[in-house]
Amino acid sequence: MVVGVLVELSNKNVDKIFEYCVPHNLIDKIKIGIRVIIPFGKMTLEGFVLEIKSEKNIDKELKYIIDIVDEEVVLNSELLELGKIIKRKTLATLIRCYQVMLPKALKAKRGSSINKKFDTIYKLNNINYDYDKLNEKQKSIIDIVKNKTEVIKKELENISSSSLKTLLKKNILLEEKKEHYRLKYSKFASVKMQLTDDQWKVVNKVINNKNKVYLLHGVTGSGKTEVYMEIIEYYLSLGKTSIVLVPEISLTPQMVNRFQQRFGDNIAAIHSALSDGEKYDEWRRICRGEANIVIGARSAIFAPLNNIGVIIIDEEHSDSYKQNDPNPRYNAKDIALLRGEYHNCSVILGSATPSLETMARANKGVYKLLSLTNRVNGKDLPEVNIVDMNEEMKRVKGHFSNILIENINTCLEKDEQIIILLNRRGYSSFVSCKNCGFTFKCPNCDITLTFHKSSNTMRCHYCGYGEKIYTECPSCKENSLNNLGVGTQKIEEELQNLFSKAKILRMDYDTTSKKGMHEKMIKSFKKQEYNILLGTQMVAKGLDFSNVTLVGVINADTSLNIPDFRSSENTFSLLSQVAGRSGRGDKAGKVIIQTFNKDHYAIEFTKTHNYLGFYNKEMIIRKQLKYPPFYYLCLIKISGKNNQYILNEASKIKRSLERNLTNTIILGPSTASIFKVNNIFRYNIILKYKNGKEIYLILEKILEHYKANCKLKVDVDFNPSQML
Repeated sequence: MVVGVLVELSNKNVDKIFEYCVPHNLIDKIKIGIRVIIPFGKMTLEGFVLEIKSEKNIDKELKYIIDIVDEEVVLNSELLELGKIIKRKTLATLIRCYQVMLPKALKAKRGSSINKKFDTIYKLNNINYDYDKLNEKQKSIIDIVKNKTEVIKKELENISSSSLKTLLKKNILLEEKKEHYRLKYSKFASVKMQLTDDQWKVVNKVINNKNKVYLLHGVTGSGKTEVYMEIIEYYLSLGKTSIVLVPEISLTPQMVNRFQQRFGDNIAAIHSALSDGEKYDEWRRICRGEANIVIGARSAIFAPLNNIGVIIIDEEHSDSYKQNDPNPRYNAKDIALLRGEYHNCSVILGSATPSLETMARANKGVYKLLSLTNRVNGKDLPEVNIVDMNEEMKRVKGHFSNILIENINTCLEKDEQIIILLNRRGYSSFVSCKNCGFTFKCPNCDITLTFHKSSNTMRCHYCGYGEKIYTECPSCKENSLNNLGVGTQKIEEELQNLFSKAKILRMDYDTTSKKGMHEKMIKSFKKQEYNILLGTQMVAKGLDFSNVTLVGVINADTSLNIPDFRSSENTFSLLSQVAGRSGRGDKAGKVIIQTFNKDHYAIEFTKTHNYLGFYNKEMIIRKQLKYPPFYYLCLIKISGKNNQYILNEASKIKRSLERNLTNTIILGPSTASIFKVNNIFRYNIILKYKNGKEIYLILEKILEHYKANCKLKVDVDFNPSQML
């Protein structure tokens, strides 16, 4: 037998199938989609079996595979074909397209295996023993075991080990090893909410008009999650499985908890906050059919489910569904549509602020539009107040307006909770000398260092470089350093000074980096152990706290200042989403947004919760500037250590594109927004087009030309979520 194997190396030079013979003792074990160990030059590698061939007409001497890694298929036929499509769509190597689908334990990489976990258990083996002849210690062991089907070893920790050994020797007890999973889910479920008439209308439209792509446009608090669960329950009754994606790791524990209350241990979670062992266990549970509902972040879209009935992408507007680095730079929404076609199943894209591309497709009838226009609690959306900080800064010293301070005090007096959003972590965004103007920058990157007061260090959020804060300016030697800008640490300090009795919980990357911290913080705030939740954008989406009646936004302009054509859309979406955290219970909600650009349309439409107004305004601008959804985009990134050389090669690439492409707008090369990262200089070329066939062909040739060039790197990102 001869097999075609894709080796684990991601180099484009070996991005092809290599043939190997199979020893007779392994022939019966060979299947397409398993991993094998192979000789490759002087190396021993792993690879995926992608083809099984006849031995006829083989006129060359082939090497033999050494061994198999898997007894069962790792990549089924659907995932194998999906990987080939991703390769064509992203121009990545095929092995990378397969590896992105798998947990670390199953990636083709020797030495990275992760062990299964086992419990030692005891069972009664011989029921014809004479109980009266046992001593008291032996009887106590039997009394524990006989009332259960099996007993785990730790339940017998305080029992005499010699007595246990005697019972095993007499064959009265049987000792076995039983695998256990690292994540625990309760087996029983009972919580089911009564749906409103509006929710039932949406559910019925989905289950009665199967195999479509839907956009569920529902205002914050309209009960989209309950709709999802009702639809999933319907498909479970038909013996079908489901995938639910959420954009943020912080949302996953809350979503998992809600689904567990409804579906018990019929769920599995896949996201980056899990350990490698937990991901491995969850993957195997899914493969074994022990979980029919998969919940997770972007990578969960590759869950090896069969017979899928529905795929749900919650908060579909989020750019976290797009993988930016490394290649393959796929979008989970695109993968969902491909899997939807394969399984002939429904795909639901849900959001209170759908992306412009998704809403445009719904308006054209490509997707079917469903709407939930009312909150399930019957309350109005929260009142939104805009504070002009240009005027307010003349009256206040810190970063809190008088109206926000007054409203926080009122909430605290009523034992109500508050969420404060500032989308920038750290203490201050940069440190500068007020005497000579010197600013501390990262020596490796074209970016200022962010001051973190808790560690008294300045850090680069791109390469990780850090250094201790200085007492004097290294340029003019004066004690005149200023912490400028503002981060979550600084706002936390201000809050504590303003509201000394308030209990404040800060939720950002720095405080949630340890495993399990997202879930711990959410639970603590939900139990009302804290009065104020302060955080970055991770507090803006999906969280449901019934006692939150006030949301405050510090510096709503942060995302407006990012040099990206989506900055207005991202700002409107972020503000609308965080506003939706207020007033979700029985009490009315209020939102106070502090801004220096009160007349910007993204701010104005947020005030009236007017998504369609914003959509129509932004679509006019996008059409004029030839941006999505009217044109597709491709970002070509050229990077390397020699600035002049990189610029010269980028210019050559542009000239090649101009010679070979028609009906394409070519912009650049221009310096990236962050020009230097970790001593690597970066240039961008942007393509705007309506038909991408010729673009894929020329870009493949460009990548092929530069694949062996160690002086620079060329990356291609189709439909990028960020233009940095």
